[in-house]
Formats: sequence, structure tokens, C-alpha cells
Amino acid sequence: MDAHDEAVIAAQLKRPPRGVAGIAHRCPCGNPDVVATEPRLPDGTPFPTTYYLTCPRAASLIGTLEADGVMRTMQARLGEDAELAAAYRAAHEHYLAARAALGEVPEIEGVSAGGMPDRVKCLHVLAGHALAAGPGVNPLGDEVLATLGEFWAKGPCATAEEPA
Repeated sequence: MDAHDEAVIAAQLKRPPRGVAGIAHRCPCGNPDVVATEPRLPDGTPFPTTYYLTCPRAASLIGTLEADGVMRTMQARLGEDAELAAAYRAAHEHYLAARAALGEVPEIEGVSAGGMPDRVKCLHVLAGHALAAGPGVNPLGDEVLATLGEFWAKGPCATAEEPA
């Protein structure tokens, strides 16, 4: 991550980024839209959200999906569709392995994010994971992204001048 990326992320989040290990995905516009976050923040706090969605446009659209009850529908499907549940559990394992590559934090061992492997509680995390890992890794994250469509089509969600 260079100074420009850091400035863009700060503009996206409206605060300085914390514990960023690197850019996990770039939007087609060129901006970072997902950062990989250290499993322990600089202040020592355990942080299970390895893939943090930074794009405010995508985050807003996902918030609307959550308000519309998409998580409840997905949760119900997990209980009815064994194949989906198995793929979601595999996504959980992928998430844990990616976080372990960044560092071990005993306090959050076995805990991924977004409710995985048994619940659906944060579509932002699932979408961030799907963007970072690529299609076919997180089935519910892939569904969220498909629903969003081309959220980047209007151009960059944020711009920032590089620090002097």
C-alpha cells in the first residue's frame, strides 16, 4: 500500500485506516475497495475481519440489502440447502486460513466473520471476502456482488490527494 492508497482509503472510511496488511482487491476504477487487515490491530485489539470493505458506494448498497431482509433469506437457505451450507463452511475455512497467514491471535481462533460458518450476519464481510478471494470461494458473497451489479460504473467512490 502506498501513500496514495492510504489517502484514498482514509477518504473512503472518513478516518485513517488501521492495521492494514495490504490491498486485498481493487475496484475496476483503480481504487482499493477491500483491504486485508491484521488480525490484531496496532492497539492490541483482536480483529477477526480480515477482509474489510472500504468502498462507501458498495457499503451503502449492501446496507440497503441488509435492511431489505436479504440476510434472513440467506440464513433460511443455509438451513435448507446442504450444498450451499457446505460451500459456506468451506468459505469459512478459507477465511480462517487467509487470516492465519497474516498472524495467529488465540482470542479469535476458529472465528471468521460475517456469521460464517452457520449464520449470515454481515453482508459487507461476505462481499469483501468474495472480492478478495475471487468468484467461487464464498457463495453468499458472490450472490451479494451479483445483486450489486457494477457499483463502480459511476467512477471512483473517493479521491484523495497524496500527502505532502
